[in-house]
Amino acid sequence: MAMEYALQVSGTYDRVLAAAGFARDRGLVAFALPDHYLMALSEDQAKQADAPDAFVQFGGLARETEDLELVMLVSPITFRHPAVLAKMAVTIDRMSGGRFTLGVGAGWMDLEHDVFGIPYPERAVRFDMFEDALGYLAAAFDPAFPGYVGEHYTLKAFPLAPAPTRKIPIVIGGTGAYKTPRLAGQFADEFNVYPGPDIEERIARFRAAAVDSGRDPETIRLSSSGQVVAAATEAGFEALMQERADAVQMTRDEMEAYFEARQTPRGTFDQVRAQLDGFAELGITRFYFQGIFAPWDMGQLFDGLGIA
Repeated sequence: MAMEYALQVSGTYDRVLAAAGFARDRGLVAFALPDHYLMALSEDQAKQADAPDAFVQFGGLARETEDLELVMLVSPITFRHPAVLAKMAVTIDRMSGGRFTLGVGAGWMDLEHDVFGIPYPERAVRFDMFEDALGYLAAAFDPAFPGYVGEHYTLKAFPLAPAPTRKIPIVIGGTGAYKTPRLAGQFADEFNVYPGPDIEERIARFRAAAVDSGRDPETIRLSSSGQVVAAATEAGFEALMQERADAVQMTRDEMEAYFEARQTPRGTFDQVRAQLDGFAELGITRFYFQGIFAPWDMGQLFDGLGIA
């Protein structure tokens, strides 16, 4: 299956709406937002980065876009009870004519929980909550409304009203080596496997978990996402990397180490095309381009890569 492409950005609503228009005009299949209350890992940078509520923004996009799939990539279970996630997902689903996909995760950014005073249990407890929430959401979106009883969350056998227009797809994503692939194989309609040196092992664990759950892994979309840094020439790429490093107050070597740990596609356009082809060979069929939205830069990137 050919690779399809999507865009993930953040920022003010005007910025997000412009990015969605760009994605539509370029023929991309989906538009994603991250769900964070801070958009940077350091306090100084977070003070300067707009971090609106992504669900509210999706309400606007549901009415101001027509064809794009709208994807939450992803919402931490620490922010909201799964009942709230279910209600918001169904509302956006109906407002968009059945175009919303709900991504859920365990939560990972310490700083945003500390700043806003949001309870942040230890990692093992968050993953227990995450697994419980996935079971809850599966029951909530089931037209037979079977109910759910878990350690953290309970749902009576009671139908949602309004009901979703379809079974709302669930995305599970992250860099977890074991629990994330297992939960994706058990619950996900899409597994967003973030690049990294162990990506092949995580994909194999996901596929094995799907089979163990009585599911065909080929029926579950395998996607990936990340920043992409590319230019027509080596010199252009070096200039772009230095620009990115300066923007986040890193050295050029620190930026390279940061991207290497994440296997960020980077280099000349030819080199990046080869890296994306490598993802496709692993069975990945969708890639979300992440980053700050700059239409001119994104247009140049997509032109150089021959996308849309």
